[in-house]
Amino acid sequence: MKKAVLFDLDGTLLDTLQDLQDSVNVTMEKYAYPTHDYATIRSFVGNGVKKLVERAMPAEEVGEKFDAVYADFKAYYEVHMEDKTAPYAGICEMLAKLKADGFALAVVSNKFDSGVKALVKRFFGEWIDVAIGESATVRAKPAPDAPFAAMKELGITADEAVYVGDSDVDIVTARAAGIEDISVCWGFKDRDFLEECGASLLVDDPEELYTQIKCM
Repeated sequence: MKKAVLFDLDGTLLDTLQDLQDSVNVTMEKYAYPTHDYATIRSFVGNGVKKLVERAMPAEEVGEKFDAVYADFKAYYEVHMEDKTAPYAGICEMLAKLKADGFALAVVSNKFDSGVKALVKRFFGEWIDVAIGESATVRAKPAPDAPFAAMKELGITADEAVYVGDSDVDIVTARAAGIEDISVCWGFKDRDFLEECGASLLVDDPEELYTQIKCM
């Protein structure tokens, strides 16, 4: 039986896409760059906010202007990251049941570490034990740094954990860390895409996720 569950954040526990879109587009407008619709932003996410900003910028501007554009995006997003963001339906109930069953719970995200910790505290503080994002000492996924750091804090080994995410990056990350993976179909990537990426197990809603975790 597993002892811990490591969750991705954006697209897995939280629907953050509208706040990400708004923050990207406010930043793009500041530099007179083209803005992006919801579907395009959805296609850009999965590799962290730095990569999101890079993809949103005109390619010819990235080298010279990226640091300034990213700094402006981050400053805006830190203020507005809770405006429209919310847990997906059934997520809080699922986390509460896992916690009551004795599972240790963690978040491992490609969002910058301060943002991860703030969002987890705001929405999931009573259930999530550890929250780790990208930082100077934790490389972005698919590097396994964040899962390794989470497991160290929780005092568990890879065979005692399961990793839950919504993207190809999460699948690769889980396998790099030696952790069994589950992919959710309500997030930023579609079922067909996740199947093509070799997802081990796909679930359609949080209740099914809970049941599958309990059976592992």
